[in-house]
Amino acid sequence: MNRQVENLIIGAGPAGLATAGRLRNAGIDFEVVEASDKIAVRWHHHYDRLHLHTVKQFSHLPHLEFPESYPLYVPRKELVEYFESYAQEFKISPHFNTEIKEISKSENGRWNVKTQTGDNLEATRVIVATGVNRVPNKPKFEGIESFNGNIIHSRAYKNADPYEGKKVLVVGMGNTGAELALDLSEHNIDITICVRSPISVVPRDLNGRSVQITSKQLAKLPFGLGDWLGSQIRKVYFGDLTKYGLESSKVHPAVQLRETGKTPIVDIGTIKAIKEGKIKVVPGIKLFDELGVAFTDDSHQLFDEVIMATGYRPHVEELVERGAELLDKYHCPKGAIGEGFHSGLYFIGFDNYKLGGILGTIFTDSQIILDHIKSI
Repeated sequence: MNRQVENLIIGAGPAGLATAGRLRNAGIDFEVVEASDKIAVRWHHHYDRLHLHTVKQFSHLPHLEFPESYPLYVPRKELVEYFESYAQEFKISPHFNTEIKEISKSENGRWNVKTQTGDNLEATRVIVATGVNRVPNKPKFEGIESFNGNIIHSRAYKNADPYEGKKVLVVGMGNTGAELALDLSEHNIDITICVRSPISVVPRDLNGRSVQITSKQLAKLPFGLGDWLGSQIRKVYFGDLTKYGLESSKVHPAVQLRETGKTPIVDIGTIKAIKEGKIKVVPGIKLFDELGVAFTDDSHQLFDEVIMATGYRPHVEELVERGAELLDKYHCPKGAIGEGFHSGLYFIGFDNYKLGGILGTIFTDSQIILDHIKSI
């Protein structure tokens, strides 16, 4: 199959849906291709207890708010239902089971998009909405092949049931690692978390109020006063964490987010569980052996299961011709609108550098993309 389209959206997750919703509302034609057989497939398979850490009023897609009946922090199941209803509302009908293998520039300046079946689509504009969580990051630790226990990436984790009676190590204390460790501890699993670097942590709520809402207000204060106030609040709320094996980052969470795209840990109980001894903390990994793990403090422990909460990579450069030129030092596209050689390409779902979470940036970047398309 070889055919031409004007606007091609790659990916039917929230980023692709948001862009499609914007285009549909503006009366602009488009087509969507999706590698899987589902709308927002990642959200179908995330762990059971997952809720958004961002409040619902800042997390919906364009032109359709969440139902009033939804709680402040939307659960995974309800979020999937919302994404599916969004597709119905805006008549978004992806071509499912269509994986993209290559996006290259044709001689006429349009974009050739090759699928895994060998079909070719030629598009004037391509919106890449494959997201920051496309490919699991799996570090190669010394001796890991010799470990006799089970190792999975956090993407495969659903709930604590398979871990009953097991000794489990979670590697990495980002938001996912922190929440999986908490989930396991709440089911009385013997759980240890590997924390390899200083952490930046904020409470999800403070005195019954969302810290996200408070942070947006503090960000309006001049001279960095909001950052300073936030730091004082965190010191009082969490106290000194060094005696629990946790070193606090000296970089303010908002600054860390703006400069590195690394989201602070939004705490929903993990720190309390660590303080109570329900979650044990170990430093970085030195190596694996047949029965366990040696750590950088020269300790060694036996484990039955290891969960790698080590994040993801977008790997846009695998898909797009000269894709490496698009990337910042954290391997994400530098902006929503391709320039120069990459004019006609757009990137959404990659901006982790702003307050409000990825859904918030999807909302704003989809408008930026729409405005640029309309201006051409």
